[in-house]
Amino acid sequence: MSKSLVLAEKPSVARDIAQVLGCHKKGNGFLEGTNYIVTWALGHLVTHADPEGYGSEYKEWKLEHLPIVPEPFKLVPIRQTMKQFNAVKAQLKRNDVKDIIIATDAGREGELVARWILEQAKVKKPVKRLWISSVTNKAILDGFKNLKDGRAYENLYEAAVARAEADWVVGINATRALTVKYNAQLSTGRVQTPTLAMIAEREKQIRDFKPKSFYGLQAISETATFTWHDKSGQTRSFDKGIVEKTLAKLDGVHSGKVSDVVTSPKSQPAPHLFDLTELQKEAHRRWSWSAKETLSTLQNLYERHKVVTYPRTDSKHLTSDMESTLIDRVKAVDFGPFRKATNTILRAGKVKPQRGVIDDKRVSDHHAIIPTEETPILQNLSDKEQRLYELIVNRFLAVFFGAYRYDQVTAELIVGGELFKAKGRTITDEGWKKVYATGEEEADTDMLPAFTKGEDLKIKAVTMTDGQTKPPARFNEGTLLAAMENPAQFMAGESKDLIKTIGETGGLGTVATRADVIERLFKSFVLEKKGNDIYTTSKGRQLLELVPEDLKSPALTAEWEQGLTKIATGKMKKSEFMKDMIAFSRKAVTEIKTDDKKFKHDNVTGRTCPDCGKLLLEVNGKRGKMHVCQDRECGYRKSISRQTNARCPVCHKRLELRGEGDGQIFVCGCGHREKLSAFEKRRKSSSGGKVDKRDVQKYMKKQEEPENNAMAEALKKLFDK
Repeated sequence: MSKSLVLAEKPSVARDIAQVLGCHKKGNGFLEGTNYIVTWALGHLVTHADPEGYGSEYKEWKLEHLPIVPEPFKLVPIRQTMKQFNAVKAQLKRNDVKDIIIATDAGREGELVARWILEQAKVKKPVKRLWISSVTNKAILDGFKNLKDGRAYENLYEAAVARAEADWVVGINATRALTVKYNAQLSTGRVQTPTLAMIAEREKQIRDFKPKSFYGLQAISETATFTWHDKSGQTRSFDKGIVEKTLAKLDGVHSGKVSDVVTSPKSQPAPHLFDLTELQKEAHRRWSWSAKETLSTLQNLYERHKVVTYPRTDSKHLTSDMESTLIDRVKAVDFGPFRKATNTILRAGKVKPQRGVIDDKRVSDHHAIIPTEETPILQNLSDKEQRLYELIVNRFLAVFFGAYRYDQVTAELIVGGELFKAKGRTITDEGWKKVYATGEEEADTDMLPAFTKGEDLKIKAVTMTDGQTKPPARFNEGTLLAAMENPAQFMAGESKDLIKTIGETGGLGTVATRADVIERLFKSFVLEKKGNDIYTTSKGRQLLELVPEDLKSPALTAEWEQGLTKIATGKMKKSEFMKDMIAFSRKAVTEIKTDDKKFKHDNVTGRTCPDCGKLLLEVNGKRGKMHVCQDRECGYRKSISRQTNARCPVCHKRLELRGEGDGQIFVCGCGHREKLSAFEKRRKSSSGGKVDKRDVQKYMKKQEEPENNAMAEALKKLFDK
């Protein structure tokens, strides 16, 4: 009896599909049932060959070998996951397998994962496509009832291959050229380098900023404070003399007349549903989570607990065919902290979201992140998972409530011939803000007392206010994500068409890759963190001096995305796109080779590398300080201090761990110092004696700075997806 082979992207998703399809017989890397066999990748099982795969001469990094332009590109199984590739290949080649159902993530990269496996295994059987946005039983069943013809996704696959080949030919060549030319661990890519350039540009704006003093006036009554408005309507002036003159004019004036009271009804709809970037920004704003932290927590809610929909989405809207599922999703969250809101929605009868939530035209591969029809078992969720789930559910429930409505009240006061105004609001309908009854949303505390037009008001004092203009704020991970999503302000001089395109294509990188790009910039020590603020390092600033100009602008990504979109829609051939990418790579390598600039390590320590004897560099990793060998080929690195998740018992800030072995010591900025042995003892006593030395070592291992061998990274995926 012939069977269909289902290829999933991850084991967890494969298990969910297998359960729905009744595939309970376990095999080597697969699950089998009467009509289906379900197997799985582990993310990518196949990738492009490294440069040495095109000739042994490329094992050595030499400028004269560059650019390396594979013709054709070679695919190879990834060594670490070769066992699973062979298991998948064996199932693909079974005589009783009549066709293949691709069930990898529904998007460009998911298509690449599956098709590369089929290509490397040399399998030509008919292909169908499962395209779903959540992994609940219902979604899987519905998806299998509506399988698509695999041929409909050929162009999407071509676009994915074009992206991968372009990243290889630009990333590998530019990274090798920079690294060899300057004998330093330098990497570049079409997303990471413009991102670094945006941060450097913001730092320049802050550096060049010259603060200006400004002045204003306030009239203070018994019940309200009124702000002065000059004849042009401005509330502040950079001319101190004008304000002082006005203040002198009002000296001795102790009353004013209310000249007008204007009430304007205002309404504010519920915020848009979350896409990934918006959720990452909100989690950083509330809890200072990194983009990576939010994505991994969200991935658990999606894959392991099945309580939210597909995470890597760039849409804040839903499709019309989902409308019938909304009542089940509301019922699924009818418990605990959400019950009051769900009861209100369900009592209303028809579960209908506010206008604009359902919009087919604004959903590409996946709709917004919302809860599934599954009710979570809260005790199975970690604290972080619960917090993120609550954020998603509240945002979802809010769109079923009416607008938040209030009356904006403006009272105008004439004091000595000068106009002063006070503003306040009176809530008329809480609307969607009822969902946020926990006080998480900002409170409305600016209500004005009732004023009557024509009434006289006693003035206690008129005072002068002053302040200074402030430079733009430094980036943190939340604001950097926002800038990557919409980098138009950093594209001065580019064509309107390119600026429009980068807006339409979602900015720098994709929702799926931005978190990795930011992490990579920290790991390569071109960025560092001070508190929540992000700074470029000397290495990062020098890298921007050495990198070809075209690689620094977000315009490159816009141009690429224009081409990739055309390939995905059948309007451009991949060969045409790659011709431009190869020409770009040749130009970039030539620029790097002929450049006469120098790279200088300005963070050299007095210590020598134990492996090669050269001087070590001291770098700030994202989680602490490290010593790194300046010779890129050596690759030695050692953590000398690191930020941990352990909290100071005095001020409760995170502790830094210094030293090694038995001499390791926790240090806090408040002055607290504590040996690791004392920390072990304290943790053991606070947890009822259940923590042994192995537990503590395991805990400490979680704080380690991840490995970052520049040569290995460059040969793998140092360049951007």
